[in-house]
Amino acid sequence: MKTALIFVQSTAGKVALLAVFCLLALPCKVYSQMEAIDTINIKPVTEDPGDRVYFNQSAGEFTQGKGFQVAKNKFASLNFSLYAMARYLNQMPGEATWNDHLGNEREFSGRNDFYWHRTMIWFTGYVGTPKFTYMATVWTIFPTQQTLIYGNLKYTFNKHFTVGIGISPNLCVRSLQGPFPFFTSTDRTMAEDALRGGFTNGLFANGEILPGFRYSLMLGNNLSQLGIQAAKLTRHMSKSISLFWMPTTKEFGPRSGNGDFEHHEKLATRFGASYCHSRENRFNNIGTPSPDNTQVRMSDGVLFFETGALASNVTVEEADFDMLAVDLGFKYKGLAVHTELYYRKLSDFNADGSLPLTAITDKGYTLQVLYMLFPKLLCVYGINSAIFDEFGRNPYEVGGGVNIYPVKSRSWRINLQGMYVYKGAAGGTFGLYTAGQTGPTFTGGVDIIL
Repeated sequence: MKTALIFVQSTAGKVALLAVFCLLALPCKVYSQMEAIDTINIKPVTEDPGDRVYFNQSAGEFTQGKGFQVAKNKFASLNFSLYAMARYLNQMPGEATWNDHLGNEREFSGRNDFYWHRTMIWFTGYVGTPKFTYMATVWTIFPTQQTLIYGNLKYTFNKHFTVGIGISPNLCVRSLQGPFPFFTSTDRTMAEDALRGGFTNGLFANGEILPGFRYSLMLGNNLSQLGIQAAKLTRHMSKSISLFWMPTTKEFGPRSGNGDFEHHEKLATRFGASYCHSRENRFNNIGTPSPDNTQVRMSDGVLFFETGALASNVTVEEADFDMLAVDLGFKYKGLAVHTELYYRKLSDFNADGSLPLTAITDKGYTLQVLYMLFPKLLCVYGINSAIFDEFGRNPYEVGGGVNIYPVKSRSWRINLQGMYVYKGAAGGTFGLYTAGQTGPTFTGGVDIIL
């Protein structure tokens, strides 16, 4: 995952660029797809992907925008699309100490920085038949200096059944299954970020059971593939399922994204449930204090597989991860309400010493309320998320912000947000949170999707 994965420096990257130029040289149809820059199909169809925008069947991270069709002939097509986001993040106080659930004192160092945060470049199309599609993505997170190339292959038999292999989300929470990048702000809330799983390689299927009623299934390598090489994987696999129902309008806006930018004249509703199970491993030698598994955190923000996380000098090597999430939402004439309830259990610990407990159960919620104060131009919103945890710390956040759409399109957004975080449970530099924070966080960002 080092320089060999950096697109522009790799042999694979050079071959990919050469392939693009070769496709351009073929007899093909080349044109811009920007006539309808902000529309993303909500109807699952199987016509030529070069003539439409993909239905968002898995996660927003794997579904490109309208983009540009680079090439198309009778055998194949190639589409190019881009997402980019830059932001300022200020976590206060700058320096502080905090205590984890065992009473150990830890240091908090709040971020105060500007970053070109995330870039995603999608190459998508079909091969042989419009039913067989591919997606290859160049993905980079600049604050962590990580760059990857990943993708998946899918075959759509009909609107009821699509099967695919490659990178896909574990179906833990709603935000892993569509809304990206149409989140309320530029990233996820604290509660879902602290409790959720991530993305992994696997076999997945999805489709429509009845009009407005859809399912997704995923069998994956683990809870999060990021940073985990094949040689470190165990024979255990993650399993997850998600069902959601949109009874009133049979849709919930582009990507089922947050907010009613589209100004529904009829009440749009969504009800969903997701469940994920995985037997997780720390994925490195038990004598190394810091685990390679950085996805699973406890409610105090400490990595679960870190040495000493549950008892002094004791390391957990394996444990069960089970998570259930139920989401509810509606949109009507510029007003949108999104809420999700979480239940997560960590259990069946395999450790190199005695532990004070045999399971950890956490419950939580996220509530997001958005209103288009000026249609297609200015949105105001409030956010509250909290975790009622095993340790009685009860971390939470509350705050709000504004989204400005300068060209009256979701394709270009300016976000300003202020939050108060109490005993921050989420951590890392991917999102908006650092573990242990108690204090305000201010962020300002701009993102685009083409």
